[in-house]
Amino acid sequence: MTQYPMTAKGAEMLREELQHLKSVKRPEIIKSIAEAREHGDLKENAEYHAAREQQSFCEGRIQDIEGKLSNIQIIDVTKMTNTGKVIFGTTVTILNLQTDDEITYKIVGDDEADIKNNLISVSSPIARGLVGKQLDDVVTIQTPKGAIEFEIIEVEYV
Repeated sequence: MTQYPMTAKGAEMLREELQHLKSVKRPEIIKSIAEAREHGDLKENAEYHAAREQQSFCEGRIQDIEGKLSNIQIIDVTKMTNTGKVIFGTTVTILNLQTDDEITYKIVGDDEADIKNNLISVSSPIARGLVGKQLDDVVTIQTPKGAIEFEIIEVEYV
């Protein structure tokens, strides 16, 4: 059985999405299917087929979330002592040694990742290159543009 690492916030977001799908989205889709059935011939009823497709997607997502929630491993780094080591859930500030650009990432689970908010998946190339390293380490990470060296300048357990 696969364990899914996740922050407490990520687990709460999944629970909220599941609640929304079950209490809001599912009833809307059922209503859409009922309305489409009233239009007659189901073979050529595009509204009916679209609603059934939505239902299939919604039910699949519900099953996916329920499966993940039953196998999550919540990791709360705020309760751990900051040793300067990069682990799942830490917020890491790195310095690109070629361009002197500084960027901060939080390493989170796959379902929580959002690059626009600097939340990177633990399975991303950058996170894999950082996990296990220490504060002040210099790491080389393979990117689409080639190998780039970064220095870990801050590790926060927040």
